[in-house]
Amino acid sequence: METPRKLDHQRMLEIRRRLIRMHYESGVGHIGGNLSSIDALALLFNEYIGESDHFVLSKGHSAGALYTALWSAGKLSDEQLTTFHKDATLLAGHPPAAGIAEIMFATGSLGHGLSLASGTALADRMRGRDNRVFCMTSDGEWQEGSTWEALIFASHHKLANLTILVDHNGLQGFGSTDTIASMSPLWNKLQGFDVAVDVVPGHDLSAIREALNTRPDRPHVVMLQTHKGKGVSFMENRMEWHYLPLNEAQYKQAMVELTES
Repeated sequence: METPRKLDHQRMLEIRRRLIRMHYESGVGHIGGNLSSIDALALLFNEYIGESDHFVLSKGHSAGALYTALWSAGKLSDEQLTTFHKDATLLAGHPPAAGIAEIMFATGSLGHGLSLASGTALADRMRGRDNRVFCMTSDGEWQEGSTWEALIFASHHKLANLTILVDHNGLQGFGSTDTIASMSPLWNKLQGFDVAVDVVPGHDLSAIREALNTRPDRPHVVMLQTHKGKGVSFMENRMEWHYLPLNEAQYKQAMVELTES
């Protein structure tokens, strides 16, 4: 297994290459949103999430990035990654309900993860635990009422142990978030709910660290301004890579770019 360590640019290239290889070998798509979220996920599991902390991946279609982040932190083996999306695997296309200690809930029906994380944060506080609960949502999920209901709940209960990360890559399954149901700028809407909001470049490890090191006295939203398909030129900011798998030529080009970058 990999050994967790402080992340830098070269290490993130290694992690991206492993993510790309896993998706290529399994023939599975959803690569664009995995590449937009992998920096924050790898940072969380290598540098922030301790044994008593919890994480919920609301945007369950980025399960590949979650598994690769867990691998990078020594929580999953390389051999386990080779089973991704195959028969009898624990590493399904969306996070499983059981079998991996770091995964609390099966997710992927979008709009539900923040409710699960908020309830967990309240339960932990009621038990007197001094831990943190992290939840990553997509930006498209903020078009769903259940996400806003969860935010109202978290704000009402002043869940200072809850950190919400938003993978704000601006693209969803059928187009841009602005053309589907615009709420731009999303962070302005969030601030109206009495939560702390930081807007950071979502591929800048130092900027993400600075935000995560902040501990407000209320729920904390970290808006990650990301790029779908980050690191691979033909994928970046292209909506079709919300779905597409890689062919052999594309895989080879992607690996070259993630080596020479």
